[in-house]
Amino acid sequence: MPGKEPGPAPAPGQYALAVEPERDTLLYVPAALRRGQPAPLVLLLHGAGGEAAGGLGLLSGYAEKHRLVLAAPSSRTSTWDGVRGVFGTDVKAIDRALERIFQMVFVDQNRIAIGGFSDGASYALGLGLANGGLFSRIIAFSPGFVPPAPRTGKPRIFVSHGDRDNVLPIDRTSRRLVPLLSREGYNVTYREFRGGHAVPPEISQEAIEWLGSEKWEER
Repeated sequence: MPGKEPGPAPAPGQYALAVEPERDTLLYVPAALRRGQPAPLVLLLHGAGGEAAGGLGLLSGYAEKHRLVLAAPSSRTSTWDGVRGVFGTDVKAIDRALERIFQMVFVDQNRIAIGGFSDGASYALGLGLANGGLFSRIIAFSPGFVPPAPRTGKPRIFVSHGDRDNVLPIDRTSRRLVPLLSREGYNVTYREFRGGHAVPPEISQEAIEWLGSEKWEER
């Protein structure tokens, strides 16, 4: 369970969790992590056709400064199961990864976030809203939609989208999603930027600042 203190802090750096025979989850542990110090955890999800390294790269440049533990699974196929319509094998793989991480790292149970880009952002919204008791924050970079699933809790949400996105056009996606989520009672921070289907540095920086400025325990 998150929040339960394990043994010595794991070695810093990036490595595979060895929970899957292929397309394994990557874990990044900052050097500043210390035994007895509960750490925030961010689960990061790649876009369609990607793999764990793509998810990790979304925020890896901020892990050391902000003492973030990052985890990035790979989808079992070309994209996430919930995006294809049925939650199943990917959820199980993520569960295995989280179970292993909670054994290794003293994770702060009030500071667990999920995020992603493109299909990964859509999946992060689906999983995050369905598991609001676990994930208190959701970061969605250029999402397409919210995969339907029963929802729990009220995690806070950060959404960004480029106004020239030709892959997931903004008028059909975030400009519809954000007002809907707000009407449903979610606290949503929304940023549009001039550009295409990407995560500009200023947007990832703002997402990190949003995480750091929020009192994560408030749901």
